[in-house]
Amino acid sequence: MNDDYDTPWKEVVTRYFPEFMAFYFNDAYAAIDWSRPYAFLDQELAALSHDAAQGRRLLDKLVRVHLRDGGEQWVLVHLEVQGRHDAGFAERIFTYHYRVYDRYRKPVASLAVLADSGRRWRPSSFAYELLGCEMCLMFPIVKLQDYADCIDELLLNHNPFALVTAAHLMTQQTRHDATRRRAFKWRLTRLLYRHHWDRQRILSLFRAIDWMMRLPEAMEQKFHADVLHLEEGGHAMPYVTSIERIGRQIGREEGRKEGREEGRTQGRQEGRAQGRLQGQAEMLLAVLADRYGALDAAARARVEAADEAQLHRWAHKVIHAASLREVFGD
Repeated sequence: MNDDYDTPWKEVVTRYFPEFMAFYFNDAYAAIDWSRPYAFLDQELAALSHDAAQGRRLLDKLVRVHLRDGGEQWVLVHLEVQGRHDAGFAERIFTYHYRVYDRYRKPVASLAVLADSGRRWRPSSFAYELLGCEMCLMFPIVKLQDYADCIDELLLNHNPFALVTAAHLMTQQTRHDATRRRAFKWRLTRLLYRHHWDRQRILSLFRAIDWMMRLPEAMEQKFHADVLHLEEGGHAMPYVTSIERIGRQIGREEGRKEGREEGRTQGRQEGRAQGRLQGQAEMLLAVLADRYGALDAAARARVEAADEAQLHRWAHKVIHAASLREVFGD
């Protein structure tokens, strides 16, 4: 299976940055004043690092935050989520660090999450010494593989990044075992609704898990059908997805209009189908906006008017398309 880790990490870290810091870097989280707004400076980071070695990183972020002690008006947090062993990783952290400091003349904290599949690689410093001059940068790291033996404990944790970590690790472990991956993905999906999170958080995390833990196409379609019927199986979920809710509401309205059992049955079926289509369109719009930026009215209208087959074709194109134009194929 051709797994994609990049897109899920980008979405959830951007949307749930405080939870990211609380789960992986708790000391830094405690030092930040979360009552004051923070800001992502991704474009500025891209401009500073355009000629730096890329490596296989899943994410790099530059965030402006305020500290609780008030000693600085604001400081900078440079984040890296590294997906593969890279001999030049520590030097790249050093390069980004000094370039950010040189640009803003503000204190910089570089933090790294190592998401590779090995356990030994743990770069946490870059240093050299020449003619009595010493240079050294030490930076905190988190190794996802350290959580590999405590998956069950992760699933009991209410921080969303516990589930993201579990999904990442199980995606690595089930690369050649679709049946086992499907079972764990189903377990994670059920847990999302049992946490009693708000609708947006459930949809965002489901989208990340769904994107990361890819299944063969036939198994994927069956999985999504099963998700839509969680409530029908007698599980006390607050809402499975907006898809099922919309479908049921439309079905009830249609049934009342008909006034007959046949009309109610048909209304529920048509409503469920329409709700499923609307939910798929909503999910695709969210992915497109995250990947390519804000959508104009024409693009939104095109997605909302598409049939199910067309939505599936566009969703598959998003995986490799470099632009919205490539997704739509014109």
